[in-house]
Amino acid sequence: MTDATEFQDIPTTTLADLLGHDQVMDIGIRSLWAPVPRIAGPAFTVSCPPGDNLMLHAAIHRAEPGSVIVVESGDLDWALAGGNVCAVARRRGVAALVADGLIRDLAEVRELGFPVFARGVIPIPGAKKAVRPLNEPVRCGGVRIEAGDVVVADEEGVVAVPAARRAEILRAARAKLAAEAAESLDDWEKAHRARIDALLAERGFEG
Repeated sequence: MTDATEFQDIPTTTLADLLGHDQVMDIGIRSLWAPVPRIAGPAFTVSCPPGDNLMLHAAIHRAEPGSVIVVESGDLDWALAGGNVCAVARRRGVAALVADGLIRDLAEVRELGFPVFARGVIPIPGAKKAVRPLNEPVRCGGVRIEAGDVVVADEEGVVAVPAARRAEILRAARAKLAAEAAESLDDWEKAHRARIDALLAERGFEG
């Protein structure tokens, strides 16, 4: 089995090229502080109804070290987590939080250096009432995530690699990066010009 940490050297741009739009979270899911390190880890999935964060608070005590907690919420009125939640997650070895929602205590989170990819911040916390199962499939940023999928996030965005394709995508990504590293800018420019000119000619462009 491919170790999810092996993806830490793979840019999300490379993964997006290989996996396509369906595995890339939408533009609203972004790092809440910068510069953020690239993170990669297996998804620990959480579902929270609007206005409630109980299961995320439960998850920080149950997620394995190295995992990325991925939260389905879609709630833009209440915070899912704050500084203490992120501090405990970091202390327990969680790699990052990726949330389709909001957090609070951003200054504390930034000072911790804990990577959080979410839709933004709001100062008021949600309730703690709704119990839902952990590690069930969720949707985050428009992408279906299953527990164990590899989540890779950096300043470009967040990409999910399906668990069944981990080894295949890692091999393809490494090969793509190696080919790109071996190509000079002059070679790239020449090939690019030829490809663009061919596309223009096919479409009747003259000039």
